[in-house]
Amino acid sequence: MAKKERKTEIHLFDGWTYTKTNYQIFGVGLLVIISAYIIMAMGEVDSFQALTIAPILLFIGYLVILPISLVYKEKKTFKKDQ
Repeated sequence: MAKKERKTEIHLFDGWTYTKTNYQIFGVGLLVIISAYIIMAMGEVDSFQALTIAPILLFIGYLVILPISLVYKEKKTFKKDQ
């Protein structure tokens, strides 16, 4: 006899793994990015702010914090019954 394959249906929000922590990290990333653009706009064209600080903050926001917020998963803890 052939084994029947089961179809597993995943609905849109059943497999949703984002938690409150993911959204908080994402919010921090957005704040870093927005603050970097504000710092860049406040400085002169050739200033240390516009050429060094703001690009570093943008790099950290876009390429470090936002991806971490998307892939972060909390560890599941199991309680042992005594």
